[in-house]
Amino acid sequence: MFSVSFPEQASLYGFISVVFFAVGTTSLFLAVIAMGLIDSGLVRRKSVLDTWVQKLMCAMLAGFAMLIGGYALWQWQFNSALGVPNPLRQAMSDWWIGGENFRHIATELNPTLVPGADTLQSYGAFFLTWAALVGALLHSVGIERAKALPMFVLSIVAGGVVMPVIAYLTWGSAGPLSNAGTHDYVGIFAMYLLVGSWALVLAWRIGPRLGAMSFHPRTAGPAPQNLGTSAAGAGLLMVALPMPILSCGYFVPDVGYFGISLTSSGMGLVLTNLFVAYSAGAISGGVIAYVTRKPVLAIFGPIAGYVACAAGLDVFTPVETFLVALGGPVATYIGIRTMGRLGIDDTKIVPLTLFGGTYGAIVTGFVAWGTKTGGYFDGTGKYAFQHAEITPWWQIAGWAVTVAIALLSGLVVVLLLEKTVGLRVTEEQEIAGLDVSYWDSPPSEDDVDLVGAAAGPAPAVGSVRVN
Repeated sequence: MFSVSFPEQASLYGFISVVFFAVGTTSLFLAVIAMGLIDSGLVRRKSVLDTWVQKLMCAMLAGFAMLIGGYALWQWQFNSALGVPNPLRQAMSDWWIGGENFRHIATELNPTLVPGADTLQSYGAFFLTWAALVGALLHSVGIERAKALPMFVLSIVAGGVVMPVIAYLTWGSAGPLSNAGTHDYVGIFAMYLLVGSWALVLAWRIGPRLGAMSFHPRTAGPAPQNLGTSAAGAGLLMVALPMPILSCGYFVPDVGYFGISLTSSGMGLVLTNLFVAYSAGAISGGVIAYVTRKPVLAIFGPIAGYVACAAGLDVFTPVETFLVALGGPVATYIGIRTMGRLGIDDTKIVPLTLFGGTYGAIVTGFVAWGTKTGGYFDGTGKYAFQHAEITPWWQIAGWAVTVAIALLSGLVVVLLLEKTVGLRVTEEQEIAGLDVSYWDSPPSEDDVDLVGAAAGPAPAVGSVRVN
């Protein structure tokens, strides 16, 4: 017989839990691939390769940065709820990437101190992929014109520093805001509002693509769109999301399922709500698309419906989900129009995450008003189980704190990068395409002909290292 220190850590439930999170984590990485497909359908062919390379790098850098210390910061709230001495220092000691709980296999960790060690370790990978999606979404703002280095730095800071801080405050059940009543099931504050705020600052400072919003003599106008590829990406994103979303909670054997903020819920109800949100978003987005004769919201309407309901999928009924999700594409369309009027070249990330996320975060407080939330299992005092209630006021507070942190941090980091390494490639590089500028991958004959038709031969551009 094999001898292990704590055989109770090798339970069947622990195995099933890890497999469940493994599926959710893998599915979440599919969302990164989906974003790559979406963007590759929106850029010129001469920048498709670089779009994929930058996106994958941004995703992996953001994810790894989260695991260095961000996951440990998130665990701080639970140490506080459990009365662990020096809760922040202990969380950092245990759960940073080189910490005590990552240096040992589960059966070497005392279940009294680290109950469900395998599950908690697998949640580290889950956090990594959530942060990776943040990096992938941020990259989408600078497609065809952003330098690689500043995008890598932005992804690292967003995924490894700012996202963990906001997650500690708003995502969980024992953080300062979530314990008081701010409710967030999927991560609308720590992910979507963060990305939307940073995207707004980045899109403003980096400027529009050449020819995208005004005539440019050396381009052939806005990038030709292969919306079929983008639609495939949107479809893959819808397929990828259910398992990660179900992972945003706790399943307690013989008791039930609870959302991450300890709201009483059910996995079947969450799954139904998600696909109801897709359906309502498709209906609302389709109506807007046909009226405006622009197909974008028909393609992304289901995602807009989901974002609108992301904070409340665990506490809504299907009818409530349907009604809330109908407003998601409307909020997104308002964002698209606003960005256009401001002359900011981003009609995807900011409208969907900042405008749609703001609508969803606040409306959840009204729809789920009075639902019990917060605290911790067997918690006492200010951390008593479900001692708080969801209210509009705490949703607004969570929104205000998140957007303030995100906008301020985004402004500081983007301006620093702009003044040092710069944000944008040269005009010559952008016209030639980032594939040849970074990778010596020549543009297709169609692209050469397109540029030539617009303004004659483009100047030769040599190989350029990442800068």
